[in-house]
Amino acid sequence: MKNVYCSLFGHEYKVSKVVTYHVKEYKCKRCHSEMTIDGNGNLIPLTPKYKEINSVLNRVHNKRLEKSRKLFMIDL
Repeated sequence: MKNVYCSLFGHEYKVSKVVTYHVKEYKCKRCHSEMTIDGNGNLIPLTPKYKEINSVLNRVHNKRLEKSRKLFMIDL
């Protein structure tokens, strides 16, 4: 029944995970389908391949943030 609603009226995506500033993962409120952003900024289905890519992106992003925070604290 949930898929029928989304088929007729469209999905209602909410951000489920922020990977980086530009990449996010989304989940439909009704049918629980998952989407993510590709390299061109388009919504695409969240496959295991893209889950792994997003995981690596998140790790790299967090390391860079941590490194820049440490440099900022040294400069003060």
